[in-house]
Amino acid sequence: MPNMIDFPKPSLVSVNGVKLEVFEAGRENHGNPIVLCHGWPEHAFSWRYQVPALVAAGYHVIVPNQRGYGNSSRPAEVSAYDIEHLAGDLVALLDHYGYDQATFVGHDWGAMVVWGLTLLHPSRVNKVINLSLPYQERGELPWIEFLEQILGSEYYFVHFNRQPGVADAVLDENAFRFLRNLYRKNEPFKEPEPGMAMINLARVETPLGEPLMSDGELAVFVSAFEKTGFTGSINWYRNLDRNWHLLADADPIIRQPTLMIHGARDAIPPSDKLATFVPNVDVVMLDCGHWIQQEKPEETNRTILGWLERQKAS
Repeated sequence: MPNMIDFPKPSLVSVNGVKLEVFEAGRENHGNPIVLCHGWPEHAFSWRYQVPALVAAGYHVIVPNQRGYGNSSRPAEVSAYDIEHLAGDLVALLDHYGYDQATFVGHDWGAMVVWGLTLLHPSRVNKVINLSLPYQERGELPWIEFLEQILGSEYYFVHFNRQPGVADAVLDENAFRFLRNLYRKNEPFKEPEPGMAMINLARVETPLGEPLMSDGELAVFVSAFEKTGFTGSINWYRNLDRNWHLLADADPIIRQPTLMIHGARDAIPPSDKLATFVPNVDVVMLDCGHWIQQEKPEETNRTILGWLERQKAS
């Protein structure tokens, strides 16, 4: 089981007006960069199983804690977490390492950032690998407005926006319990319950399913959020409507070769329009829940490395 001792040592890198805590491995493979972008409420450490496999396959692996997370900067202004800033951090990270472009891998919110980065800075992305979250079509309504209409005001995306600070306080107070209850696998199906799901989860005494990770691994996530609180990371959600406006003029088609990996038991469904917006996409379904690369590390690594090999050959 990997732990923080096995994970690369971090360095603080100044980019785009902030400092990012970056875990880097495979510097001997300079010239072949791959950037791994975590989701919410995660940490660079969520890629612990992928880093050694990618280094062994000849990649220079760059894993930032993105702004709001870990020892990276946590600006106070909510708008500092919009897609222009988050994508700008990744572009500046490429500049820091001397790269024109890289392959970007994203999970969950990291996937949202990678989709947005590819729309805003297409010349900096040569391949896209995203896990869990498919491309989100920019519809007629801003995203939070749309979600509120469909899923109601208690849906956690909406709640984070309409009741700022409320969920943050509950999660901050219950960081261990929330993360322990969230990071599960093989959960039995249950009907959605009333109220705000993330607040409910932070208060549940007995979690469902099985633990996703060892106590030592979980402690890495818990100690990070006990130190930072959750507000910086939740501020990503508070920019969804702003992002909708910021992406208005972007060409909505992702033309790069793309791999989309889904968990068959993830609550986030595949998109039936994916190939319309991402014409060069290959889709793979793994038998797991939402935390794909942590729950099925070997299958995830095989899928990613096999796909990258085929891209080289084509």
